[in-house]
Amino acid sequence: MSGSNSSPPTVAHALPAAADEPLGLTVHSMPSPRQALDAAATRRKVTGRWKMILVLLCCAAPVIASYFTYYVIRPEGRSVYGELIDPQRPMPNLQATSADGATIQLQSLQGQWLLVAVAGAACDSVCEQQLYLQRQLRESLGREKDRLDRVWIVSDAAPLPKRLEDALHGATVVRVPEAQLAQWLAPTAGHALADHLYLVDPMGHWMMRFPPRMDTAGASRAKRDLDRLMRASASWDEPGR
Repeated sequence: MSGSNSSPPTVAHALPAAADEPLGLTVHSMPSPRQALDAAATRRKVTGRWKMILVLLCCAAPVIASYFTYYVIRPEGRSVYGELIDPQRPMPNLQATSADGATIQLQSLQGQWLLVAVAGAACDSVCEQQLYLQRQLRESLGREKDRLDRVWIVSDAAPLPKRLEDALHGATVVRVPEAQLAQWLAPTAGHALADHLYLVDPMGHWMMRFPPRMDTAGASRAKRDLDRLMRASASWDEPGR
C-alpha cells in the first residue's frame, strides 16, 4: 500500500533539541586563606576553653565532693558553728612580706588548710586570744594537725612585740596591708577583721569564717567543724605543700 513504507521516528529524532545544549554548572566561591585561618583559630579557641573548663572541674571535683559530703549527704542533724562563705573567695595574687622581711606571693601559702588570724602588729588582747585559740585548735586535731597551718597576717608595718615569740612558734607570719586584704577576707557587719578566725582550703579558697571574738566554748564547737572537714577531705588532702 502506498504510504505503508513510512518508518517510526528514531530515538535521535525523539530527543528535544535542547539536549544538544551544554550543561550549566554553578561555581561556588572558595573561602580565602585568611577566612580559613580565622575559622580554624576560632575552633581552636573554643576547644581550648572547653579543655580548660574540664581541667578546672577535675581539679575542683575532690574539694566539691568533700564539701557536698560534709554539708549535704551526712548532715546527721548537726549544726555548723562556722559560717560557710558562699561563693567562696579565691586567694588573690597579692605580694606579702615574710617574718624575715622577704617578699613572697600570698598564693605560696596554698596547698594546706589554713587557719588565719588578722591583726595589727601591736596585737591587743583580742588578737592574743585569737592566736591562743588558733594554736589550741590546731593542736586539738592530733595526728591531723599537720594538714592545717596557723597563719597570722599582720595588717600594718609596725614591729612585732617580743612577747609574742613563744605564741608564734610554728606559725606562719606574713604582712599584707589591710586595704589589700579586703580583696579576699571580710568580717561580719559591725566587726573588724581581727575579730574572726578564717578557714582557707588547700586550693586557696576562703570558705569559712568563725564567729567574732570566739571564746573557749566556741572553740570547742569550731573544733568539731575542723574535725568533720578533715575527715571529709581525707581522700584527697595530704600534709605538706
